[in-house]
Amino acid sequence: MLNRRSLFPALLFVVIAACSSGEAAESAPAAPAAPGTARETAVFAGGCFWSTEANFEHMPGVIAAVSGFTGGSVRAPTYDQVVRGGTGHVEAVQVTYDPARISYRQLVDAFWLTIDPTDPDGQFCDRGPSYATAVFATAAQKPVAEASRRAAAARLAPARFVTPVRDAARFWPAERHHQNFARLNPVRYAGYSRFCGREARLRRVWGGTD
Repeated sequence: MLNRRSLFPALLFVVIAACSSGEAAESAPAAPAAPGTARETAVFAGGCFWSTEANFEHMPGVIAAVSGFTGGSVRAPTYDQVVRGGTGHVEAVQVTYDPARISYRQLVDAFWLTIDPTDPDGQFCDRGPSYATAVFATAAQKPVAEASRRAAAARLAPARFVTPVRDAARFWPAERHHQNFARLNPVRYAGYSRFCGREARLRRVWGGTD
């Protein structure tokens, strides 16, 4: 990631260089669903989109998880624009799913357990506005997302729970080299995740639930 504020910056740059920009690439479309499969979408911002994507794409009923950006004012932003700041976007993932196999409420409930919703300044070792967390919900999704948020906040104390439910906004896919990163680059992703202390922090926040 860019904008690190952690110890051992050289190690972080050489070993991890998480969510870092690379050569320009085309955006990756969502994977096609099987014929006749119902499709709905949900958008979640959980810090680094590599991690958010990886958390969702293995879930039964999820058809595709695409890394990208949402919540900002710039049309078709690039990764470099977003991390430099000023566009208003956050890293996010658009989840396409089969509602007959997994519900929107189940997705939102699962999302909380993959983030630290008490951190207003980013997630784990990824700091700054582009790594802020949120659930981006349509008008129809918002009551469900808000109910899920209340239930999750009750576990941690509502005053500590800062991740909001925001109105849905235009989602822009990120460059192709950011898509399916954890699956295609398992060694690099595992190093990033360990260095950032994701699992240890999630255990502290959620009492042993990863």
